[in-house]
Amino acid sequence: MRTILLHLLPASLYAGIGVLFWRQCMLGRATPGTRRECMSGRERGLLLLALLAHGFALHVGIFPGNEMRFGFGVALSLMVWLAVCFYWVETLYTRLDGLHAVVMPAGAVASLVPLVFPGEHVLTNAASPAFRAHFVVAMLAYSLFTLAALHAMLMAVAGRQLHNARFSRLLSGLPPLLTMEALLFRLISIAFVLLTLTLASGVLFSESLFGQALRVDHKTIFAFISWLLFGSLLVGRRLWGWRGRIALRWTLAGFVALMLAYVGSRFVIEVVLKSPY
Repeated sequence: MRTILLHLLPASLYAGIGVLFWRQCMLGRATPGTRRECMSGRERGLLLLALLAHGFALHVGIFPGNEMRFGFGVALSLMVWLAVCFYWVETLYTRLDGLHAVVMPAGAVASLVPLVFPGEHVLTNAASPAFRAHFVVAMLAYSLFTLAALHAMLMAVAGRQLHNARFSRLLSGLPPLLTMEALLFRLISIAFVLLTLTLASGVLFSESLFGQALRVDHKTIFAFISWLLFGSLLVGRRLWGWRGRIALRWTLAGFVALMLAYVGSRFVIEVVLKSPY
C-alpha cells in the first residue's frame, strides 16, 4: 500500500497541474482579455513538488535495500522524470505554455508505470563507481532524447495544423515553430554529447565490468544505430540546413532505435517472455 501511494501522489500532482493548466490557460483564452502566462510561479512550484514526489518514488523503487533494481517500468519512469526536470528548468528561460499538454500526461503515466511493470532485474555492478557514472550519463542522455521526441511530435502536429490553416486552441500557446526547432536541436545536441560519453564509457569500462573488451549485443547495436542517426541529423543540419519534416523523421527514428537499445529489451524480457500466452 505504501508503494502504491508513493506512485499515486506524483501522478495525482501531474494530473492536477494538467487540469489547472487546461482551466486557467486553455479555457481562459476563450474569453478576450484573459490571456495569462500558463507556467506562473504557483504552477512551477506545484510541478517542482510533483518532481520531488516522483523522484522519491523512483529512489525507493530502484534502491529497495542494499541492492539496485532496474527494470522496464522504472527505466521508462526515470527517463520521463529526468525529461520533465529538464523541461522545468527550460521554463525558467523560455515560455513553453503549449508543451504542458504533452508533459503533464506523460509525467502522470510514467509515475504509474512501475506499479504495472515493477521489474526484478538486479544490477550486479551497482557498487562500481565506473558503472554508476556510466549509468547516470546514459539516463541523462535517454531523458533528453525522450523530451526531444515528445517535442518533435508536438512540432509535427503544430506544423500540420498550421499548414492546413487550422490551429487549435490547445496549440495556440506554443512558441513559434522556429523557436521550437531551435530548442529541439539544442536538446539533441546536448543529448548527443551525453550519448557519445555513454558509448565511450561503455567501451572503456566493458572489460572491467563484464570481463570482455566490448559486448556486441542488441543493446550495443541499437545504441550505435541511434548514435549514427542523431549524428547524421546534426551533420545534415550543419551542412545542408535540414529542418522541418526531415529533422522530425530523423529525430523519431533515432529515438526509436535508442528505446530498443534498453527499454525495449527489458520490456520483451519482463513482459512478453513472461506472458502465459
